[in-house]
Amino acid sequence: ASLTYSLQDVHRHQCSLATEVLTMAEFGDLITAVGECGLYQKLLILLLSLPLLLNPFQMVGQVFLVVEVPYHCNTSWIRAVGPNLTEEEQLNLTLPRGADGEFEQCSMYSPVDWDLDSIVAYGLNDTEKCINGWVYPSEQPPSLLTEVCICCLMRQGHGNEGMGISWIGRRPVFLISILIQAVFGLAVAFSPHIYVFMALRCVVGAAVSGIMLEPLFFLLATEWVGVAYRTKALMNAHTAFAIGQMAVAGLSYGIRNWRLLEIAGSAPMVIPESPRWLVTKGRIEEAKKVLQKAAATNKRSLPPELLEQLKPEKEVKSGSFLDLFRKKHLLKVTLIMSCAWFADSIVYYGLSLSVTDFGLDIYLTQLAFGAVELPARLSCIFTLEWFGRKKMQSILLLLSGLICLILTGIPEGEPPQPATVITVLAIIGKFTSTAAFSTSYVYSAELFPTVLRQTGVGLSSTVARVAGILAPLIIPLGQYHHAIPMSIFGSIPVLVALLCILLPETRGVELTDDTGNDQPPDEVGTGNSEIKEEKKKSKNVNLSQRKTVKVREE
Repeated sequence: ASLTYSLQDVHRHQCSLATEVLTMAEFGDLITAVGECGLYQKLLILLLSLPLLLNPFQMVGQVFLVVEVPYHCNTSWIRAVGPNLTEEEQLNLTLPRGADGEFEQCSMYSPVDWDLDSIVAYGLNDTEKCINGWVYPSEQPPSLLTEVCICCLMRQGHGNEGMGISWIGRRPVFLISILIQAVFGLAVAFSPHIYVFMALRCVVGAAVSGIMLEPLFFLLATEWVGVAYRTKALMNAHTAFAIGQMAVAGLSYGIRNWRLLEIAGSAPMVIPESPRWLVTKGRIEEAKKVLQKAAATNKRSLPPELLEQLKPEKEVKSGSFLDLFRKKHLLKVTLIMSCAWFADSIVYYGLSLSVTDFGLDIYLTQLAFGAVELPARLSCIFTLEWFGRKKMQSILLLLSGLICLILTGIPEGEPPQPATVITVLAIIGKFTSTAAFSTSYVYSAELFPTVLRQTGVGLSSTVARVAGILAPLIIPLGQYHHAIPMSIFGSIPVLVALLCILLPETRGVELTDDTGNDQPPDEVGTGNSEIKEEKKKSKNVNLSQRKTVKVREE
């Protein structure tokens, strides 16, 4: 039958088959040719890790910027009528005492035009907030609390996460974020007033989280390595955040000056653009140059014929924010992953910012919190490959919530026994919440398609920052009952853990580029070795088809 083909028909059939092969060629084949995790990718991940090393200074360093120091209202007005009063006599006459018998820090007796004898005889009854500032012990080191007078003000978290600027690419947004963090981070150290400090910290919070510094790291790392190395690359680099947390504890202990500590938290750097994103945007020549540079660094030869196949699918369109809600499978992923990120953040920051409430030394506790993040993140390399993303996301959120709920059942008592038990449980909770957060980064990057990956992960991360803002507002509720904060921090992840069961599994699945046809990514419950074998068989079939057409043409 092949002999009846005309040369023209054969040529047309060959071109049609070649076109089919080109459109079916996966971007993962190019990454394989370049090197799935060669020297280029390792250097890239190392560079991407540097900002993560400094992120803890901005995200949890506020615990040490506002170190608790004794203070009370300035009541020097009474010196005008009693210049010979001792400090103790002055405080006894002008400051009310709380239920614990200690002087109240944020209120004072209202000044009166009496003589000293009348004040001593009748005493003062009317109270008001501090009107002449506060008094701090002179031997205390410089603190944000003392220098810009924010005592008696609610100290709140920061971070106003945006959804990223996906149309200008990963690299420009990443570099802009780092530049803003460096410039405004340094400016924070020279804040003359609390309102200037708050405004600058808001901008820094937007740079660290809002303009996607940390999420962008995961997107770039995800799109540059092969499927088999994705989890390992992300988790190894994310350990930089854990090391940064330990560095915060060490530097905070050695540098008892909040301005110097703030200066230590910034550094700029340079990174390449994601070739996968360039292809989806039709910038083929730029993508080729980046891939050729990577192949040269990895000492690999990139086949010209494979590089020529690099062209965007006709169906791939630029994704918009609304696409996350228009398609059923993306809507489910968006809603559930947003809830997962919220739960991750509420328990993670709830425990991190409660470090001063556990009863032990805050520097040692913070050091332990940072140290436990190393095994938490590294363990994800194995657990995510053994058990899959969906199972681990649910299990880790469930365990994080249960630890917090257990903490609510521990009665208050005299240290050190309750404080030690609470701290140990909190460290375990920090382990599980850290692993859950790391899992969410990997899982989200694999669930959202390339055209919407930055937007989808950005939206999820926005919701996480809302939780980060709420966490320090929930902690003060402990003054009404010590179990209230941990009850909230524990119940949310337990509920969200059940929702995660509805998500598809993405272990070993190639990244999707477009939004699809209302169909979620294929779930793969097998290991990467079986996936590679299937890809190999597929390539062999395509090669066989090409040889058949060539024979027919001859």
